[in-house]
Amino acid sequence: MIILVTGGAGFLGSHMVDYLINQGHEVHVLDNLQTGALVNLEHLNENKLFKFHQHDIIEPWKAPEGVKFDQIYHMACAASPPAYQAVPIHTLLTSVYGCNNMLTLAKEHNARILFTSTSEVYGDPDVHPQKESYWGNVNCTGIRSCYDEGKRAGETLFFDYNRVHKVEVRVARIFNTYGPRMNLLDGRIISNFIYQALSGIPLTVFGDGSQTRSFCYVSDLIEGLVRLQNNTETMGPVNVGNPEEHTVLEMAERIRNVIGAKDGNKIVFEGLPSDDPKKRKPDTTLAKKYLDWEPQVSLEEGLRRTIEDFEKRVGQLKGVGNL
Repeated sequence: MIILVTGGAGFLGSHMVDYLINQGHEVHVLDNLQTGALVNLEHLNENKLFKFHQHDIIEPWKAPEGVKFDQIYHMACAASPPAYQAVPIHTLLTSVYGCNNMLTLAKEHNARILFTSTSEVYGDPDVHPQKESYWGNVNCTGIRSCYDEGKRAGETLFFDYNRVHKVEVRVARIFNTYGPRMNLLDGRIISNFIYQALSGIPLTVFGDGSQTRSFCYVSDLIEGLVRLQNNTETMGPVNVGNPEEHTVLEMAERIRNVIGAKDGNKIVFEGLPSDDPKKRKPDTTLAKKYLDWEPQVSLEEGLRRTIEDFEKRVGQLKGVGNL
C-alpha cells in the first residue's frame, strides 16, 4: 500500500513509519518538525519506500502528483504538556484544522484514516478504569484544554465525516506510552525520571506522587494501532494502552533504583499542575474483543530498552526541539 503518516518524525510516528516500511509499504511522512526530529528517521534516508514532506497540517496539503493513498495514520500533534501548552492556539488548531484537512484528503483518495486520540479526552476521570463509553470530566477552559478539547473535537470531526461523507475512519485513544526516541526533555513522567536519574539531579514528583498512570511500551502501542486500522468490525473509539496501573512515586523509585541512585538523585516534591488527572487506567475490553490485542512487553523489559536508548543520547543533549 501507499500510506501517509502525519507526525511521522515524532516519537510514536517514527516507530509507526518503521513498522509500515518493514511490512513493505511505501510510506510518506508529513511533519512540521515542531516536536518531531529528522534524527528519528535518518536511518531511512536511502530507503526507496520512504518519502518525507515538511508541512504543517494546519494548512491544506495535496499529495505529490500520481500518488494515491490507501491509508492515513493521522498522528500529528504535540503530546507532552510543556510542548502543547507553549503554543496552545496552535495545538488546538492542529487537532481541528489538521483533522479537517486530513479527513478531506482521505475523502479525496478514498483512503481509510486512523486518528490517534488520547486518554486525555477523559480529563480528570470520576470513572475508573476508563471505558470508551465514558464521556469524560474535562475542564474546557484550563491550561490542558487546548490538547484535551482539541482531541475531543477531532473525534467529533472523524465521526461526522464518516456519517456525512462515508469516510472510513478509525479512532484510537492512546494511554501513556514510552520507549526509545522519546524527547529527553518532553516533560512526561518516564522520560523526566530517566533523564534526571542519568543526569544525577533530583527526580521531580508533582503532588504527593499518589496519582496513577498506566504505561504501554511503544511496540505494543504500534501493534494495537495497526490492528485497529486494518480491523473491519469497529471504527472505535478503542482504548489502546496497558491496564497495569502504577503510582507516579512508585515509578520514580523504580527508575532511580534501576539506574542506580547517585548523590543528587533524591526525590523532590512540587505542586501538582492544574487539571492533572489523579487516576489513569484503560479498560481494554474492546481492544481484546475486536483487535485480539493486549500488551506483551513487561514494564521491566520496556524500561531496560528505554534507559539504554536514553544513555546513548543524554550526553548529546542540544535542546528540546531536536531530541
